[in-house]
Amino acid sequence: MDQRVSCCVTGGGPAGMMLGVLLARAGVKVCVLEKHKDFLRDFRGDTIHPSTLQLMEELGWLTDFLKLPHQEAQRIYAQFGDTRVEMANFSYLPITTKFIALMPQWDFLNFLADKGRAYPNFDLKMSTEATGLVYDGDRVSGVKANGPDGPITINADLVVAADGRSSTLRAAAGMVSENFGAPMDVMWFRLPRLPTDTEESQGRFDAGHIFIMLQRGDYWQCAYIIPKGGDAGIRAAGLDAFRKSVAGLLPFDSTRANAIPDWDHVKLLTVVVDRLKTWAKPGFLCIGDAAHAMSPVGGVGVNLAVQDAVAAANRLWQPLKEGDLQFSDLQAVQSRREFPTVATQRLQLGIQNMVISKTLAAKGPIKPPLFASLVKALPFLSRIPARLLGLGFRPEHVAEHIRAADGR
Repeated sequence: MDQRVSCCVTGGGPAGMMLGVLLARAGVKVCVLEKHKDFLRDFRGDTIHPSTLQLMEELGWLTDFLKLPHQEAQRIYAQFGDTRVEMANFSYLPITTKFIALMPQWDFLNFLADKGRAYPNFDLKMSTEATGLVYDGDRVSGVKANGPDGPITINADLVVAADGRSSTLRAAAGMVSENFGAPMDVMWFRLPRLPTDTEESQGRFDAGHIFIMLQRGDYWQCAYIIPKGGDAGIRAAGLDAFRKSVAGLLPFDSTRANAIPDWDHVKLLTVVVDRLKTWAKPGFLCIGDAAHAMSPVGGVGVNLAVQDAVAAANRLWQPLKEGDLQFSDLQAVQSRREFPTVATQRLQLGIQNMVISKTLAAKGPIKPPLFASLVKALPFLSRIPARLLGLGFRPEHVAEHIRAADGR
């Protein structure tokens, strides 16, 4: 079965869904392919930063969006040894939404899917996996995929790979990313949260250990940072040893660590920081993790992906709608988004090398790094990381035409 659209987006994550919805709102015929039957996958990025909330406001969706279950973090705290520091205070941001919204990613994606279905040009195909590219000479002209009813071909003026760090279509296009390395991986799990617990999401840095707790209402989403490749050794040591290690890092009754039922409830995130040198070729563009996998430092990956999508929609809606897409348009998207991507990754790599690596390797007492010590002494400095985390290096805004459009 063949289908013809102006743009085919592969991957129904934050980048792919946002791009698909914005293009459809602008009147572009778009198809989004998502290989899973639903969005219900645990321990995906679920920190919705102020920059993304501002986009919801620009689209007129913020009130509905904040009706979804979420927790609001206006401040972020970190504890280095015995020293507690307010690392980021979002209350000073020059926008309406002065907080991070902690929300399951599947709720975010279902919200975008519902908004997209309101537009006649939006087609979301679930359980449909992209398997390869179609070419017209040297130009990409479509996608081959397997759907619930068998193989399909979707012909398009533009194919956008938003299918993650292991992008099938990026590989099919012969594009190879540069890996910048990471000293750690992350073991994710949940612990029950009691009404008497603190409201604050927080991170703890102790000799050989880094432990992050995100407040999720009736549970804590926990990230146990481990040295790169250390997962197998930790599992081999046994679940009781892991529980004991976690127990020593908890800010409340250590017996809560016994709530980890088995290893199936501990998920590994293999941390990768990489970036394509060239994000596009004629008829083909990579965005989000397909173009640049981010470190979990700062939880900015979802928001960088959404920013990519907004920049792409702003630049591409008109040439796609008019049937006049040029390779220079795709290059312009990379040009727009490359600086914030590089700047963010360099900041993450610096934190990885100067803070995370040293903490994981430490044998003695941990002291706050220099910037944390300065923030402790001069609290107004917490506005700097709040600005970088909350808005990023080049926050995008939805183009006026897309804001005013109704999908026709």
